[in-house]
Amino acid sequence: MHTVIVFESIWGNTELIGREIAGGLGGVRTDVVDAASAPTVLDSEVDLLVVGGPTHAFSMSTEQTRESAKQQGAEHIPARGIREWIQAHQSPPRAIAVATFDTRVVSPRLPGSAAKKAMKRLVALGYRPLAKPETFGVHGYSGPIADGELERARRWGADLRTLLPAG
Repeated sequence: MHTVIVFESIWGNTELIGREIAGGLGGVRTDVVDAASAPTVLDSEVDLLVVGGPTHAFSMSTEQTRESAKQQGAEHIPARGIREWIQAHQSPPRAIAVATFDTRVVSPRLPGSAAKKAMKRLVALGYRPLAKPETFGVHGYSGPIADGELERARRWGADLRTLLPAG
């Protein structure tokens, strides 16, 4: 089994969640890569794609929302987020399983989800949803990650593994 996790992370929180998901996947070969350097064509042996990013302005980040994060003190602004990665991404040669996640401020609780938008676009490209989009909470824009969320991300990764066909 081969999994690719593509993440966008500005404050480091989404990357940490992605790495915990990878840990939960266990013995599955897992590549964890940021959206700015992720390939737009997946290796033919990939069985699962997991995509995650922060929720900005009720959806996936944009160049403008990343600039806003920079004005709020973010030092790592990716050249390309998951929105642009998905736009540049080619349809898979077969219906590869996909799961999406996002990070979102826990208070105030705002609507919208980068994970739901990403899932919709990936399914339109030909991916097969493996699980419902998942949200992980952070305190404030810069974090830290809310209590228990890293453990929950690891469990979600383990749950994803059980949903994959044996092979």
